[in-house]
Amino acid sequence: MAYWLFKSEPDKWSWEQQKTKGAPEEWDGIRNYQARNFMRTMKVGDLGFFYHSNIGKEVVGIVRVAVEIHPDSTTDDERWECVDVEAVCDVPNPVTLADVKAEPKLAEMSLVTSMRLSVQPVTPAEWKLVCKMGGLKKAPVAGKD
Repeated sequence: MAYWLFKSEPDKWSWEQQKTKGAPEEWDGIRNYQARNFMRTMKVGDLGFFYHSNIGKEVVGIVRVAVEIHPDSTTDDERWECVDVEAVCDVPNPVTLADVKAEPKLAEMSLVTSMRLSVQPVTPAEWKLVCKMGGLKKAPVAGKD
């Protein structure tokens, strides 16, 4: 099982919309090969941070991969695929990009080193630390309820 970070512009698809959906939602519209390739490696039960990009620039929630890679319904171009994710929980104290950059242990996190990538891996150590920074008493574990 693995951990990820999914970026979304909150004026296009927000954490509140993800939670309100109440069911898995396609993480569609990704048109970057590296981000698509990361999604190709995802398994049901993997967890990810839901990150508001552009507005807020902060980790606000946690999602679970509910459906593995499949064609992206927003295009007829066979190159583009996506996974479906579902809301798991809020991050009680949103973790900003500034917070991440200020933490030396997160200096190599993809959010810092590959800031433009919309889907990116998170190491288990980064996952635990960001969860702690966000006020979660116990970090959710990928592959477990």
